[in-house]
Amino acid sequence: MTAPLDRLLAEIRACRICAAHLPLGPRPVVQASATSRLLIVSQAPGRKVHETGIPFNDPSGDRLRDWLGIDRDTFYDAGKIAIAPMGFCFPGTGKGGDLPPRPECAPAWHPRLFPLLTGVRLTLAIGQYAQAGLLGEHRGRTLTDTVLAWREHLARGLLPLPHPSPRNRLWLTRNPWFETELLPILRERVANALADSDRAG
Repeated sequence: MTAPLDRLLAEIRACRICAAHLPLGPRPVVQASATSRLLIVSQAPGRKVHETGIPFNDPSGDRLRDWLGIDRDTFYDAGKIAIAPMGFCFPGTGKGGDLPPRPECAPAWHPRLFPLLTGVRLTLAIGQYAQAGLLGEHRGRTLTDTVLAWREHLARGLLPLPHPSPRNRLWLTRNPWFETELLPILRERVANALADSDRAG
């Protein structure tokens, strides 16, 4: 890890920008290294992740690791995988589940963090908030439209995915093409990116 990235990660982990709005207080969760080959951008940590400080340390993470075809040791190796959500802290819970990521977070940190992740070969945009942040006007009208256009986005080095939350079972049932068409390509591209990391190491 380079010194500038070390310093920036320390800044992120000490961030209190939106502390007044966080019901459980700030606990930024981020994982990154200058050698990371895969960048995962999701929405924001859930309550369980807030409690442990470990990204995707929940049922959503179990499903995501299955989608990627990797084990926990690989997933939590910052030398291979960077995890930088749209909001680094748990935003609290609303009527329909977790609240959206705090709007202050990504604009404050992503423009400083992403240029330092020079080893990234593939970026995953997980869920509507990550897709809005990373794709902007290139995203579809709905999350389904965006993910359906995955070939177009992959040409730019990015794959849009639905959130792996257990709440999304119905979406997965209604969109069987995700499992049959996209997941094999996702696993292949992830394996290639991480093999690149192994060769570099």
